[in-house]
Amino acid sequence: MKEHFLGVDVCGDSYEQLSAKLLEDINEDRKSFIVAINPEKVIKAQEEPSLKELLNKATYQIPDGIGIVIASKIKGGKIRERVTGIDMMLKLCQLAKENDKRIFLYGAKPGIAEEAKNKLMEMFPGIQIAGVMDGYEKDQTKIAERINQANPDILFVALGSPRQENWIIEHMNELAPSVYQGVGGSFDVISGRIKRAPEMFQKMGLEWFYRLVKEPWRWKRQLLLPKFLFSVLTSKSRE
Repeated sequence: MKEHFLGVDVCGDSYEQLSAKLLEDINEDRKSFIVAINPEKVIKAQEEPSLKELLNKATYQIPDGIGIVIASKIKGGKIRERVTGIDMMLKLCQLAKENDKRIFLYGAKPGIAEEAKNKLMEMFPGIQIAGVMDGYEKDQTKIAERINQANPDILFVALGSPRQENWIIEHMNELAPSVYQGVGGSFDVISGRIKRAPEMFQKMGLEWFYRLVKEPWRWKRQLLLPKFLFSVLTSKSRE
């Protein structure tokens, strides 16, 4: 069941429910595509109809952002927890390990995907990482051949949003994997190049605040949260 925020779809499934659906997609050889939704993307989608269309093309739009959870409560919805992009990626890695599925890491700067691969092999001993490729290769034929030769079940794409989502939509039907997820800077975090907010901040949904303290120049971006919530509130009052 999906909820809708200013015209953008968001799934209400938990990590466990999504994992079960994604495993079924793999076993049934069914293409599926995961995109992370946060208030910033929803606000941008109001100004860019093409972005809204892109986000709504995904099979699963996960609620990556405490603002989505708050908005669901405002609208009387049922979303009660964030499903973050990086944690969904790690859940899929666990699922791959437990079910003998293969993953491929595509994107980020040269060397980052390889470092993320090594870390994932430490975190999930026995995981089958079919291949890695950085995001600087321009020849799309080479990229497709490399991925298809590796024959993974799950492809993680780290090209930044919305570039990674556009890339997935454009190429997924010619590629071997069943499951596709745009993961932004997750390879950098997993490799240790970028430090994630402490677990306390993650559990409280305050990763945005931690980033703001560490990177105060982001304050203008954080103003989108109250703008988003006000828009949701006023749109609800008009319904």
